[in-house]
Amino acid sequence: MSVEAPRLRIAADSETIERDLTRLVLTVVELVRQLVERQCVRRMEQGDLSDEQIETLGVTLMRLEEAMTELCDRFGLTPEDLNLDLGPLGTLL
Repeated sequence: MSVEAPRLRIAADSETIERDLTRLVLTVVELVRQLVERQCVRRMEQGDLSDEQIETLGVTLMRLEEAMTELCDRFGLTPEDLNLDLGPLGTLL
């Protein structure tokens, strides 16, 4: 006779799942946004970009940051909510 281990069930309602999924997606988008911003700054500091490219990137990055703020507001999230705790690795952002 074998004894089965009890199955773990996660009790989650649709609202919690939607909020957590939104949080995860926005976290990934914010991570990519920050990486692109750092890459742009690095290229600018190296002199790889023209003044026109710098202006275009600056405006684009500002608009993306504004869009992220609007999305966070729409879903009731703060920037701190997007900074996932990775345990022993520290926080993501």
